[in-house]
Amino acid sequence: MLRLLFYILIGWILYKLIFDFIIPVYRGTKQVRRQVRDMQQHMQEQFRQQQQQQQQQAPPPPPPSSTPKQGEYIDFEEVK
Repeated sequence: MLRLLFYILIGWILYKLIFDFIIPVYRGTKQVRRQVRDMQQHMQEQFRQQQQQQQQQAPPPPPPSSTPKQGEYIDFEEVK
């Protein structure tokens, strides 16, 4: 009789441990991992969009400078 009560007690403790602790921890861990993965994907998408916007909005290359070349004659008038 005492042995049966002991087995019932052990079974109840294992049941409570599994259904009140292990399963909720497993589900919570799974949910947190999913949220972290989703956040990382979201951040990567934002980074790609920013890169594309920066490439599209890149300033055009500066026009070639119009400085006179060495040895080229520059016409000027003397001011009085």
